[in-house]
Amino acid sequence: MKKAPAKKTAAEKAPAEKTPAKKAVAKKAVAKKAVAKKAAGGKKATAGKATAGKTNGGRTTAGKAAAAKAPAKKAVPPKKAVVAPQKAAAAVADASPVKTVAAKSPKGESHTALVRRARRINRELAEVYPYAHPELDFENPFQLLVATVLSAQTTDLRVNQTTPALFAKYPAPEDLAAANPEEVEEILRPCGFFRAKTKSVMGLSKALVEEFGGEVPGRLEDLVTLPGVGRKTAFVVLGNAFGRPGITVDTHFQRLVRRWQWTEETDPGKIEAAVGALFPKSEWTMLSHHVIFHGRRICHARKPACGACPIAPLCPAYGEGETDPEKAKKLLKYEKGGFPGQRLKPPQSYLDAGGIPAPPLAAG
Repeated sequence: MKKAPAKKTAAEKAPAEKTPAKKAVAKKAVAKKAVAKKAAGGKKATAGKATAGKTNGGRTTAGKAAAAKAPAKKAVPPKKAVVAPQKAAAAVADASPVKTVAAKSPKGESHTALVRRARRINRELAEVYPYAHPELDFENPFQLLVATVLSAQTTDLRVNQTTPALFAKYPAPEDLAAANPEEVEEILRPCGFFRAKTKSVMGLSKALVEEFGGEVPGRLEDLVTLPGVGRKTAFVVLGNAFGRPGITVDTHFQRLVRRWQWTEETDPGKIEAAVGALFPKSEWTMLSHHVIFHGRRICHARKPACGACPIAPLCPAYGEGETDPEKAKKLLKYEKGGFPGQRLKPPQSYLDAGGIPAPPLAAG
C-alpha cells in the first residue's frame, strides 16, 4: 500500500531567502521601472499643457510649446562679392569666373570723388587707346558731315563701305544737291533707311549751297539748322573737322557713362551737360573717342568683357559681364581681338597698334 505524501511544514512553504546578488538585481529593475514611469508621466503632462494652453493675459501658451519643438532655421551665410582686380593685368590673369557686382559702390560719393574717378578712367583709357580716332572715313568736313548723318541706326563700317561710291559720284555739296534722288537711294541702300537718309543728305547739301556758299559752317548754332543734323552730329564735325571741343553722346557713350555712374540721366542733352561738367572742355573730343572705343571693343551692351577690362578696379558695374579672363578675351572686338576695324582707311597709328583695315563693300 502507497504511503500518503507528507504535508509541508510552514517553514517549507515559505519562499527561499534571496541572496545579496539577487537583491541587487531586483533593486535595479525597480529603479528602471520608476524612471520609465516618471518619464511617461512627464510626456503626458507636457502634452496636456500644449493641448490645453494656459491663458496668460488673453494669450495661450500652446503656440509656444509648438514653436519650442520646431527646429531652428539655419542662418544662410552672406555671399562674397567679387572685388574688381587691382590692375589691368590682374583683371586678365587672375579674375575668377564669378558674375557679381563689385563690392565697392560709388553710391554716396562726393562730387570731388566722382570727378577724380571719372578723370582717372579717362587717363587709363587714353593709355589703352592712344590711337583713338573718329571711325568714319572722311577727307573734308563735307564728307564727315554726310557720313555722320548716314551712320544713324547702322554701323560706321557699313557707312565706310558705302560712301566711297557716293563721294566718287557727288564730291561736293553742289553735286549732291542736284542729284537724282533715285540714284542716290540706290547707292545708300546698304545703309538702311535709305529713302530718309537720301532726303537728309540732299537737303543738307542744298542748304549748304543756298545758305553757306557750299561750305560746312564751323559753328554749332549753324550746323543744327541743317536737315538731319542734331547736336551729336554737330559735335562730331566740330571736334574732328574743325578742332573745336564737343562731346559725342552716341549709344556707346550713353551706356558706359551710366555704368560708371557718372550720371543717371537718360536724355542725350542732359548726359552731355552732366559729363561735360566733370572734364575740362579741352578734353571733350578725345574723351568721346576713348569712351566709344572702349564701348565697341570691351564694354559691350550684352556681353561686357569684364575679365579683360583695364579699368575694372574703377568700375562699379564690374561683374555684369564675363569675369573669366580666358572667356572674356574671346569677346574682344576689332584690333583687340584681331578682327578688321571700322575704317577702310584708318590712321597709321591704328595700324601700328595691330588694327586691320575693314574690307570694301563687295569684298569676300
